[in-house]
Amino acid sequence: MTVAIEMGHTTAGAPATLDLEELLATRLLVQGNSGSGKSHLLRRLLEQSAPWVQQTIIDPEGDFVSLGDRYGHLVIDAEEHTERGLQSAGERARIHRVSTVLNLEGLDAENQMRRAAAFLGGLFEVARDHWYPMLVVVDEAQLFAPAVAGEVSDEARKLSLGAMTNLMCRGRKRGLAGIIATQRLAKLAKNVAAEASNFLMGRTFLDIDMARAADLLGMERRQAEAFRDLERGQFMALGPALSRRPLGLRIGPTDTSPRNGTPRLMAMPESALEDARAIILAAPPPETVRPQRRSSPDLLDQLMAAKSAALEIRPEPAEPQISAEDLAERRERVDRVLRAILAQPDAGFRVIGVLYQEFVVRCRIEGLASVVPDLPEFRRMLTRARAGLGSDMAAGDDAWQDVSVRASLLPDDMQGVFMMIARAAKEGWPCPSDAAIARAYGSHSLRRARRLLTYIEEQGLIVCQLDGTGRRTVTLVELAWATAPGDPNAGEVEQGSLAL
Repeated sequence: MTVAIEMGHTTAGAPATLDLEELLATRLLVQGNSGSGKSHLLRRLLEQSAPWVQQTIIDPEGDFVSLGDRYGHLVIDAEEHTERGLQSAGERARIHRVSTVLNLEGLDAENQMRRAAAFLGGLFEVARDHWYPMLVVVDEAQLFAPAVAGEVSDEARKLSLGAMTNLMCRGRKRGLAGIIATQRLAKLAKNVAAEASNFLMGRTFLDIDMARAADLLGMERRQAEAFRDLERGQFMALGPALSRRPLGLRIGPTDTSPRNGTPRLMAMPESALEDARAIILAAPPPETVRPQRRSSPDLLDQLMAAKSAALEIRPEPAEPQISAEDLAERRERVDRVLRAILAQPDAGFRVIGVLYQEFVVRCRIEGLASVVPDLPEFRRMLTRARAGLGSDMAAGDDAWQDVSVRASLLPDDMQGVFMMIARAAKEGWPCPSDAAIARAYGSHSLRRARRLLTYIEEQGLIVCQLDGTGRRTVTLVELAWATAPGDPNAGEVEQGSLAL
């Protein structure tokens, strides 16, 4: 059954509809200057589709919280929750199919990016059984996927950009349909914007934005001037869910409105200048200084103080010294435990959290509980192991330190693939096959492996080449390491898997 959402009317007066099922498969990009009607367009789309599909809105200004009263969206004030709490909230919202509004109002830019990334991560990482169709609307997307680094930390930008990239590049298979709105296309990361197949372009004035909008709609550059003449609420539409040719439309009315409506002109109050002077320049109210109340002695505090005093008197037991040989031997045993886990047939396709639980249990059985690494360190160990690197090799080789720095530019789940290719290039081995790359990535899909190589190449880290026989060579940019030609279609058994 096709669900047609009525967005308004075309310039010819005919109903302008949006195919909701097609939208779920192809994603949407909305662009327009401030005041062009982007938020109104998003509100119309959300209201019309609310009965048909689960929704979540990443709302940096609190404009969409009014949807909760009318359509039953759960409003989550991000300021009141930790990143871990928001990740769990995203997972549970997906599992129980509850539409949500993540209100980021009141947070600075860095915390908005971190909390939005955590919530999107929860939506993305939920188990396959809960991959229900869902619209994920991100307003002011340039804040969460900036084209260039801003004043926020590199870590926050990487987290947010990674979450947005996952939403737009890999979300479709998980049922997530990204809808992103931005004031400036030039400020939005290109790899995020490029994944959209449907476009609604509103009023804009800068030449660079008009040119990009015209390119996306397949219009000639001389036609780009038309974007300056669009009125508020008018958009040019193109895409499989909207129209096969650029189509002008006007967005219809909405049932709800933002908390802060459009500013309206109003008459100035009539008051005498002296009265205004007396009110505005009146002395500030005195500061109220609360007298410090002497707290009564607390029994628990007294006991803790007595315990601390006793520990200060008692000599501390000397920590047992571990020789360098013993420490190296323990690390080798930990590496053997990790290799044993990765040797299992399904290890490449299991969730990292499950692998880590088994790893901890095996380390305890081996008497290695005191040297068990935490989850972030285990993730790094797993990345090195899938690349075929030992901990000694990764730590002692300056060239590999450079490889690790380059790998850190990619999302965590892609770093192992990059390092595996780097290992093959350094040793002069054949380029890993699509099957080997897919296994290192934790997937059975050969198509996903090829898309992954394309993504890494787009980041400027590698260059892929095919010779006349269809054999692939990968060269690492700047390092000048190159793999030997390898058959992309070879199986892991006949080529040899570098992932384990």
